Amino acid sequence: MNELIMIKYGELTTKKDNRKFFVKTLTDNIEKMLADENIKIIKNNVRMYIYCEKAGKIIPKLTKVFGIHSIVVAYKVNNNIEDVLKKSLEIMDKNKETFKVVTNRADKTFKTSSMEYSSNLGALILKNSNYKVDVHHPDITLHVEIRTDGTYVYTEEIKGAGGYPVGVQGKGLLMLSGGIDSPVAGYLALKRGVNIECLYFESPPHTSIEAKNKVLTLARILNEYSGKIKVHVVPFTKIQEEIYKNCAPNYMITIMRRMMYRIAEKYAKKINAHAIFNGESIGQVASQTLDSMVCVNNVTNMPVIRPVACFDKLEIIALAEKIGTYETSILPYEDCCTIFVPKHPVIKPTLENCLLNETKLDYEKLIDEAIDNIEVISNFEKPKYEDLL
Repeated sequence: MNELIMIKYGELTTKKDNRKFFVKTLTDNIEKMLADENIKIIKNNVRMYIYCEKAGKIIPKLTKVFGIHSIVVAYKVNNNIEDVLKKSLEIMDKNKETFKVVTNRADKTFKTSSMEYSSNLGALILKNSNYKVDVHHPDITLHVEIRTDGTYVYTEEIKGAGGYPVGVQGKGLLMLSGGIDSPVAGYLALKRGVNIECLYFESPPHTSIEAKNKVLTLARILNEYSGKIKVHVVPFTKIQEEIYKNCAPNYMITIMRRMMYRIAEKYAKKINAHAIFNGESIGQVASQTLDSMVCVNNVTNMPVIRPVACFDKLEIIALAEKIGTYETSILPYEDCCTIFVPKHPVIKPTLENCLLNETKLDYEKLIDEAIDNIEVISNFEKPKYEDLL
């Protein structure tokens, strides 16, 4: 293990008494992500050091671990300027012309100040090379971190996923459809440290196996950022058919969403989830107006978190493309939210009319039956379903 990766925590450093817990959770997540690699991890409250054989193989995996602010390939030398100079000249790109030195003197017992050290090292580099100084727009920024156990030198910093380590905020239940929005909402929940499990509503034969496989593909992509995701598949056919037969057409979507929320709340409690997450965005469709949200939310006292509520569609698409879910989300397979859609769904439903429509349904029995028959999927091996898409 002759290569060294330095991890910077970023937002984790804002935690005080809980910092050890956050760092431990991050370490556990990294170890799980790199379970197949030969690594050694040394950590403290400020930095984490990963000793490995090939940094280039490990870094792409680390970019998907939430809680990491940045990743650098660093070189550790003794705390004397001659060794630092030698290593600096080795790692600086010979095809570049200008540089500047940025020093972080974390070891306050080290007598030379950060500014003075940068000036001294910069002068030695000028004397021993053809580089020129440019403190405003350098081709190379040489970073030097002076710590009690040695000095770390590096030139490039790779942006991490940021956020909090998955798991520090407990568990949430994501209402995952096959659309663009809910996978992005799941990604953002993971980024805030929430360990998510997914709830998918299927209505065969009105929805196809391809629609289900599409959702499993989205879950697999999200699982690359977590490694803990399960998909709970709700048989929703009977409930949708009863709504279609008995409820006013313009209220069908609102009543359907109320049923979904009832199921989500009951099932969230069953799996010890603390909140419901979904991909609703204000005003995007009839069921996502503020009036609709009030009526739908009325059936649950559990927190309902909408990470993309104030994003516009183009912002959501851009994030979906970034995380790799967009191409799957736009595959043309209908989910239960897009079947039985009336021509003119109500955009300003009232609670009174919702309750009136629901008197025509024995929904408690239907909901309990659906929950009793939920299918749990936690194995996302690609050959089992993606080849069917």
